[in-house]
Amino acid sequence: MTLQQEIVGNAMQMAVVSLRPGQTVYCEAGKFLFKTTNVTMETRLSGPSGGGAQQSGGGGGMGGMLRQAMGTAMQVGQRALAGESLAFQYFTAQGGEGTVGFAGVLPGEMRALELDGSRAWFAEKDAFVAAESTVDFGIAFQSGRTGMSGGEGFVLEKFTGRGTVIIAGAGNFIDLDPSDFGGRIEVDTGCVVAFEEGIRYGVQRVGGLNRQGLMNAVFGGEGLSLATLEGHGRVILQSLTIEGLANALKKAQGGDKQGPTGGLFSTHAG
Repeated sequence: MTLQQEIVGNAMQMAVVSLRPGQTVYCEAGKFLFKTTNVTMETRLSGPSGGGAQQSGGGGGMGGMLRQAMGTAMQVGQRALAGESLAFQYFTAQGGEGTVGFAGVLPGEMRALELDGSRAWFAEKDAFVAAESTVDFGIAFQSGRTGMSGGEGFVLEKFTGRGTVIIAGAGNFIDLDPSDFGGRIEVDTGCVVAFEEGIRYGVQRVGGLNRQGLMNAVFGGEGLSLATLEGHGRVILQSLTIEGLANALKKAQGGDKQGPTGGLFSTHAG
């Protein structure tokens, strides 16, 4: 059954989730805002697919416990390597309906995605806010040239299963389908929030190794690469990039070192 939720606010949205008795929702550590007193909160290292929210009954004795511990360790290791939060917080309504509030960490929009089990969703790093316990959270690493050149796209969050997952981004969202634009769109690597399975994600160089290509890279504000999204399916883009926000804050504090060029000479956060 679909998670009952309402996204409220404008510049900094939040998701208010209504839980049925016994229903569980989980979030990444740091995304929780408030809850009613009948909602229990538990912090765990394991995600739902590792026995976090819906642990099976049989256990399988010592072997089952060992497999579960190894699965949890692999999940934690993946999240650590990806720079994600190491823990999840689980919220369950007890003795009646309950309410929980969540938010992202940047000024911008939130979106509830409904998974029916037929297609996975991929999202940028740190986009995940909360999900039903029937939705599995995983990490997908981009390899080869895409991974090395993709910036924010090097690490993607992957959501599978059935149920509602809530994501957040910076600025305003726009929904596109590459098939409506000849089957392919090219965007700043920092503008990609999420896309459905079946969309082919890649990275290409901005122009050739010639005068105009170098002008694009050095002065164009995009660096050397653009993200490419191809195929038929839903794509969510954001109007504000994390690098753009960081540079604006540095400039306001008098710490901007990039001058008017942007591009290759931009000051990267972190």
